[in-house]
Amino acid sequence: MAIEDTPPPILNAPLLPLHGPINQETPTTFFTAITSILNLKNFYVILGPLLSIIICFLVKLDAPSTSTKMLGVIAWVFTWWITEAVPLPITSMCPLFLFPLFGIASADSVAHSYMDDVIALILGTFILALAVERYNVHRRLALNVTLVFSGDPLNPAMLLLGLCGTSFFISMWIHNVAAAVMMMPVATGILNRLPPVEEQSELMNKFSRAVALTVVYGAPIGGISTLTGTGVNLIVIGMWKSLVPEGKPISFSTWFFFGFPVAVLLLLCFWIMLCLVYVRKGSRRDLSHFLDRAHLKRDLQALGPMTFAEKMVLCVFGLLIILWMTRRISDNIPGWGVLFHGLVGDGSISVLAAVLLFIIPNMEQDGEKLMNWNECKKLPWNLILLIGAGFALADGVQSSGLADVMSKALEFLKDVPYLAIVPAVCLLCSIMTEIITSNVATATLLVPLLYHIAKTMHVHPLLLMIPGGIATEFAYWLPTSTPSNVVGFATGHIQIIDMLKVGVPLKVVGISVLSLLMPTLGSIVYGTNYGTE
Repeated sequence: MAIEDTPPPILNAPLLPLHGPINQETPTTFFTAITSILNLKNFYVILGPLLSIIICFLVKLDAPSTSTKMLGVIAWVFTWWITEAVPLPITSMCPLFLFPLFGIASADSVAHSYMDDVIALILGTFILALAVERYNVHRRLALNVTLVFSGDPLNPAMLLLGLCGTSFFISMWIHNVAAAVMMMPVATGILNRLPPVEEQSELMNKFSRAVALTVVYGAPIGGISTLTGTGVNLIVIGMWKSLVPEGKPISFSTWFFFGFPVAVLLLLCFWIMLCLVYVRKGSRRDLSHFLDRAHLKRDLQALGPMTFAEKMVLCVFGLLIILWMTRRISDNIPGWGVLFHGLVGDGSISVLAAVLLFIIPNMEQDGEKLMNWNECKKLPWNLILLIGAGFALADGVQSSGLADVMSKALEFLKDVPYLAIVPAVCLLCSIMTEIITSNVATATLLVPLLYHIAKTMHVHPLLLMIPGGIATEFAYWLPTSTPSNVVGFATGHIQIIDMLKVGVPLKVVGISVLSLLMPTLGSIVYGTNYGTE
């Protein structure tokens, strides 16, 4: 081809064709601009600082001026938390600038609340949870336990107990939302062996609902057992340490000796409810064709033999639990923590375990360790910031003088019998957690208040703080109440009516168990004397 036949290059060609339809945005009018600004979410954004300003200028308290300012900060932060006008983790960072601006505390002192032993505990355990997830340790554990409980021939009730127990056990050591996310594929894997929903018999459909519910409720119930099970437990011990710095700290083993019996009673009641509502005579006959030990064994064999990495993750996991349980056993048996003069906390042990994961090789690729930092990008910084904000607010209430104002306002409760107020406190906390979609945020709001109510009643603060805090975990009614509920509802196997059938009686049982065990077992475990501060 001759050179002159080549078309000349178009140097100034337009980016879009000159002909043909060109999509043009509708010009922004004054009306559309106003409507985009005047919406409900933006109203909530303004409402937070507006309430704060109104409180600071109009509310007069018989206390230092910092107490009024602290009340304004609380109004601002909780307005944004409850309405989610600003993303939850961003709102959680607001005390870092609000406290210095309002003259409540220095920036350094507020920042300390966002990184203490409790926060270190969360970081370490979540890194370990990520390692468990990376090497599928949770799936192997779940299949083994389910295989043991399924029975031969199939026993539907025992299979449900196995699923409940596995969700419960996993949630004891990692956050209950992470446990629900890990266990739901195991539950749905069992359900995938059944015919499609439209082809299932009524008995089979009922059992399918029960299987999904084992994870939805088994995980949060298991989270009550240990400090690491859920953020609420960490909120309670963090608030206790912040509000009563001279008090005896709550160790991992101390919480376990009370939380575990409470959780086991709840789990057994939950399992009985499932069997009564969803397991009918004839369920075994309908299900035995689809669910048997052979299927479970096949799934387990598909995972192959345990790798070196899995064994090492389990070893680190086991070491962490042993160190937690033996650091401080009782007043008479101090544990190994005494060797370090009480300087080592549960968070220190948690971080140590996390560090080991970055040192031990996984023996899969040359030079590769059990964990790498890229995996840690999944860490739940939103939860960490929320808990840190809770601790900062608790410190601010104490240091600003607002705590004294609250104590005076609650003096009318001093003659109320303890046995009458605990069920009321648990009921209030468990209902509020359905409305405020974060049980950690609910606990952050209510636990300091329970401390001051207890002081007013002249009872030990833990006698109200612990049952009230645990009750915020009874978010059993609505799919939106907590993320673990969303995980189950998203499978499509359960409906709101299923959650109400189980959630309403389960909440009643939970309140009853706390009301009975806290003044009895709780007073022994936490060394509180009933009726005294």
